[in-house]
Amino acid sequence: MSKLEHLVTTAQLPAPTRTLKLSGQNSEQKRAELLAYFTQTWELYESLFDCLADERAWFNKAISLRHPLIFYYGHTATFYINKLMAGRYLDQRVDDRIEAMMAIGVDEMSWDDLNDSHYDWPSIAEVRDYRGKVKSLVSEFIRTMPLELPIGWDSPAWVVLMGIEHERIHLETSSVLMRQLPIEWVKPQPHWPVCPQARHDRQSVPENALIAMPGGRVQQGKTDDTYGWDNEYGSQQTELKPFKASKMLVSNAEFYRFIAAGGYNDRRWWDDEGWGWREFSGAQMPTFWIGDEKLPDQLKLRVLAEEVAMPWDWPAEVNQLEAAAFCRWLAEETGKSIQLPCEAEWALLREQVGDDQPDWTEAPGNINLAYWASSSPVDRFAQGEFYDIVGNVWQWTTTPTNGFEGFKVHPLYDDFSTPTFDGKHALIKGGSWISTGNEALKSARYAFRRHFFQHAGFRYVVSSHEESMALNPYETDSMVSQYLDFQYGPSYYNVPNYAAALVEKLLPHCTARGQALDIGCATGRASFELARHFDAVTGMDYSARFIDVALQLTSGEDFRYVVPEEGDLVEYRQVRLKEFGLEAEQAQRIQFVQGDACNLKPQPDRYDLVLASNLIDRLRQPKRFLQDIIPMIRSGGLLVLSSPYTWLEDFTPKENWLGGVRENGEALTTYQALQRLLRDAFDEVAPPQDVPFVIRETARKFQHTQAQVTFWRKR
Repeated sequence: MSKLEHLVTTAQLPAPTRTLKLSGQNSEQKRAELLAYFTQTWELYESLFDCLADERAWFNKAISLRHPLIFYYGHTATFYINKLMAGRYLDQRVDDRIEAMMAIGVDEMSWDDLNDSHYDWPSIAEVRDYRGKVKSLVSEFIRTMPLELPIGWDSPAWVVLMGIEHERIHLETSSVLMRQLPIEWVKPQPHWPVCPQARHDRQSVPENALIAMPGGRVQQGKTDDTYGWDNEYGSQQTELKPFKASKMLVSNAEFYRFIAAGGYNDRRWWDDEGWGWREFSGAQMPTFWIGDEKLPDQLKLRVLAEEVAMPWDWPAEVNQLEAAAFCRWLAEETGKSIQLPCEAEWALLREQVGDDQPDWTEAPGNINLAYWASSSPVDRFAQGEFYDIVGNVWQWTTTPTNGFEGFKVHPLYDDFSTPTFDGKHALIKGGSWISTGNEALKSARYAFRRHFFQHAGFRYVVSSHEESMALNPYETDSMVSQYLDFQYGPSYYNVPNYAAALVEKLLPHCTARGQALDIGCATGRASFELARHFDAVTGMDYSARFIDVALQLTSGEDFRYVVPEEGDLVEYRQVRLKEFGLEAEQAQRIQFVQGDACNLKPQPDRYDLVLASNLIDRLRQPKRFLQDIIPMIRSGGLLVLSSPYTWLEDFTPKENWLGGVRENGEALTTYQALQRLLRDAFDEVAPPQDVPFVIRETARKFQHTQAQVTFWRKR
């Protein structure tokens, strides 16, 4: 039994438990395990709040960017009710007011986007009473819900596990906030013990060293038999070049060298975001250090509920901006390409640890509350050739969080991951001393804004890996999103993808497959389909926004967008070319350009195919387009026109409509007009065909349209 487990047991408080497996042979045994896991999590969370000694600690913000602790005390209980209601497992709330007030607002605000909203918080007694009611309700729900094994996404047990693992996240984040409260508002507790091992002499701290790693292929994506958050699923392969990694986490002593060198006041070591935060915060040393940085022998460290003499051999706890600044400084000092590791490099290091949390006979490091309620020396837990690959403190990476290939949003928690897929949230790996449950798993993927404080430190690598930190928010422009969904989204009502269907229909009539032009390409799906069969493809559209999207897809990046559900509700989606069997080699055959179909640059005899999909009835001068495109098609080349012929004066002056009008009192269809306009240069090689397509407007509103496709071979 670990020290903490012994203390917790003697104090009649719950020992931390390992994450539940989803499978098993006996549903009733799994039900009992689930109830025990829920109860222990609930009571462990409440025991953390024993450290609050003053009512002000409940109702005053520990930092300006987060809610006060009364919010977090109630929030984890409201989460169960709100998710069970959303899943239609409950039909009645416990307390409407508390469940509305404490439902959202968890993510930290940006340091330059403060929220000073006033909240009329309920009393501690009210929230405690509310928690008691929710505990009884969820316990009874677990006892009576249907339960089949293995537990899957659609199971009511998954919702319960979601609530349990969510509360374990807030066990950790609440403990961070407690470290930032005034010391007189908190009190130490025997069931939250501080590690007694520490070196208080900087000179006695062991020197860090670099250890070579071979590189290689890293496969990521959750496959184990435990609960996971949506961003952990899917798969990603990364080819890593050989690199070196620090043997230990950066200690307080090692980090102090950066402080002593004036690192906090030297603009050279900080990127724009980092320097903006440093100017805002006025920081001169890590946030949990107490005292004057110029008097290192008198410095103290704030732990959960007390201040201790500076443990120089414990890991430095900093935000990602500070860690990155240290790496730039050390790179200059050593002449080496020192930086924070990427997620894949950490994953390669993780292979040295072996088993995962559910199968540990003993925790391999200071994690899962197996030892202490604080950090410990950086040379205390050896794991392979390294120390603390898992445990002690989280480790910052350079990697902005994103979904793996195959990522899907869980419908009951659609805002867990997707709001962080913005390039502003960096992944942390490895877990800390208070990381339990899902957080202590190999597959765990958590990310925070780079200015944010967690029980987090870092190790550094010497690496040539370059991680993109570009901002990549969800596209919310309605037209772009609608076209992305039309061209890359799911099929509706069994209607095949329109772009793919057009290409499939035109291919039998192509006698040469050299150069193709997809004009009016929008976000490029037909261009990508043509690239499977043609040597070179030009995708052209009048909209620069559409071309930007297509170019981003060509580069191999994913593109994310939102589609409306109903009212203010949206669904998050993303596009990756790989999902359509398109490889980078095919994408490189495409040149996307912005261009005006009514003002084309002359390029005689260039194309073996011109595809104009849903274009002619959206041009101001469709006749001019047809006249200009004819000389650009080679003899024997193919012109394919598709259109629903929805002529509108918003796009085309009525005098320029090709058809849909009366001429000399007789009806003139667009198809008849096309025959007249093209007969001198083309032969029609197939009868017209109607091809359906569906455009989604909301979850329950769709446009179902028939486009006529015509095929013309140039003589």
